[in-house]
Amino acid sequence: MIPSRIRKVLSTMASHQVRVLLMGGQACVFYGAAEFSRGTDLIVLADSANLKRLEGALRDLQAECIAVPPLTLDYLQRGHAVHFRCHHPDAANIRVDVMSRLRGVEGFEALWARRTTLTDADGIVYELLGLPDLVRAKKTQRSKDWPMLRRLLEAHYLRYRAGATAEQQRFWLQELRTPELLVEAARWWPDLSEEVAGRRPLLRLAQSGQTQALQEALSAEEQAEREEDRAYWQPLRSELERLRHSMRDRPEASEGTS
Repeated sequence: MIPSRIRKVLSTMASHQVRVLLMGGQACVFYGAAEFSRGTDLIVLADSANLKRLEGALRDLQAECIAVPPLTLDYLQRGHAVHFRCHHPDAANIRVDVMSRLRGVEGFEALWARRTTLTDADGIVYELLGLPDLVRAKKTQRSKDWPMLRRLLEAHYLRYRAGATAEQQRFWLQELRTPELLVEAARWWPDLSEEVAGRRPLLRLAQSGQTQALQEALSAEEQAEREEDRAYWQPLRSELERLRHSMRDRPEASEGTS
């Protein structure tokens, strides 16, 4: 059951026809890999018309920008996240984080074409980041994302493995993070496993059932992704730090010239 305050955020976005996709922890809730999420992470189409619609939705939610940078096309298009806190009574204190670019993930139009659309009992439509794109987006430097990512993949695999399509089989072989399930998948689909192993060599360990070595290889794979994410965010964080300093210095500068 989606919490009513988050439901208010998403329904407001829908009523303003904002082209936006739900991602992050709340999307994982929809996919059955989490029990709750405290906020709402959104990826939006960064163009002038959609930004105006987004601003209208945020006004209705009485959303306050709580950190740098401000909401502008320039910052969104460079990959920054913009952070808000809602004060509308029906969405009180819900945090909304907005982005338009994600590391290792295609542009918005491609994500929109692959989105998952859900409709609740009241007819409200929710547009979610497609599962493969959500998996890629969760490969961050944050420790909390990796257990969530593992559960997300486990839930999908266990739900659909009996009648899996070739596309699903390939996806699991490329992305599963649970050694026992990866061993099982490699044995069920050996030809496809052999093909995918060319890009994910740790599948060789799954094929031979070496679960301990496989776990170590998965940990190394995770660490490499976390380092890539740190490197991706480092220049963006440096830019934000410069922006914070400039905002702190601005009042002092104005006083010195008066």
